[in-house]
Amino acid sequence: MNLAVFCSGKGTNLQAIINAIRKGEIEARIALVISDRKDAYALRRAKDAGIKAVFVNPKDFSCKRDFEVRLISYLKEERVELVVLAGFMRILSPFFVREYKHRILNIHPSLLPAFKGSRNAVRDALEYGVKITGVTVHFVDEQVDNGPIILQKAVEVSEEDSEESLRERIQQKEHLLYPLAIKLVVEGRIRMEGRRVRIDSLPCSG
Repeated sequence: MNLAVFCSGKGTNLQAIINAIRKGEIEARIALVISDRKDAYALRRAKDAGIKAVFVNPKDFSCKRDFEVRLISYLKEERVELVVLAGFMRILSPFFVREYKHRILNIHPSLLPAFKGSRNAVRDALEYGVKITGVTVHFVDEQVDNGPIILQKAVEVSEEDSEESLRERIQQKEHLLYPLAIKLVVEGRIRMEGRRVRIDSLPCSG
């Protein structure tokens, strides 16, 4: 299966996916990495791994639809079957989502629906005073952080946690959970029943 990974920043989840593919844990190929930021370190990670990396500047387009048409043209050129959002800081429109229905994954640093739509869910969780937060991998639908949930992992919040320390522990879980979710999709072990995602024989995970 050909994957495309969309990133806006450091690309740590991208690196986790690259590592999992190299280890043979995911039988897929990252055909393309796209970023909306020229200075995104994710582009360097992709190039270092020999993966096609493209910067698409949203400012070059008169409207969001034209920007997304360009994204789709890249995806079709590389015969991409699954789109993976890994720190991509743009909300995809219903037009794009319909084009790749049930073929777009996202990861969010909270236990959705908690802190849904937040651009800083880790900080919001700390400020709210929650005792448990976590990570969610979900399909993308036409609403923000609303699609059917594939996997979740809880992370306890300690009294001593800072935003930085909590974010670090959450990212550790992300780097395990996202490759696992991709593996399940690639292997066809996901069944959709309305909003519920059924998983056949979930493998062991940390």
